[in-house]
Amino acid sequence: MINIVLFGKPGAGKGTQAEFLKEKYNLTHLSTGDIFRYNMKNDTALGREAKGYIDNGDLVPDSVTIKMLQDEVDKNLDSKGFLFDGFPRTLAQADALDAFLKTKNWEVTATIALEADDNILVQRILERGKTSGRIDDQDEEKIRNRYEEYNEKTAPLMNYYKEQNKFHAVNGIGSIAEITERLSAVIDKL
Repeated sequence: MINIVLFGKPGAGKGTQAEFLKEKYNLTHLSTGDIFRYNMKNDTALGREAKGYIDNGDLVPDSVTIKMLQDEVDKNLDSKGFLFDGFPRTLAQADALDAFLKTKNWEVTATIALEADDNILVQRILERGKTSGRIDDQDEEKIRNRYEEYNEKTAPLMNYYKEQNKFHAVNGIGSIAEITERLSAVIDKL
């Protein structure tokens, strides 16, 4: 069982890279963004609650996020491992993930951060917003608000995972293939 947390600011390439990594390592990809959108599209109670926060460029509260994620893990108990994309984003979520995985006798194997300059990432997201249809990808102010949220709430996770010797940083600038190669080099050593 290998459980990887893929870490990085919005636009860093987590979703793109997760597609390659899930195939290569036979992992179940759990993207909180995808899970939120599924719940919103299907108008679940959790989806309606999450939509209000996302539309304002805010992070969804831990209680909602954790419940959605636990439901998805429970649907895939026969998986060889999970690739967590966009979760955890706060220390409280990291603690909740550890506690939840412990109930299954699992743990986070590693956290890999895709690192890139904010200005490059803003341009990536605005470009993605032209085709994604996502409201939160089409407004630079909302994108930068997401970065402020990330810096305030998510960046402290680096120390949390460094203290456990589970944190790895990877340069997120370059071709998709180059970045996949960098990520694979880390995973192959786990």
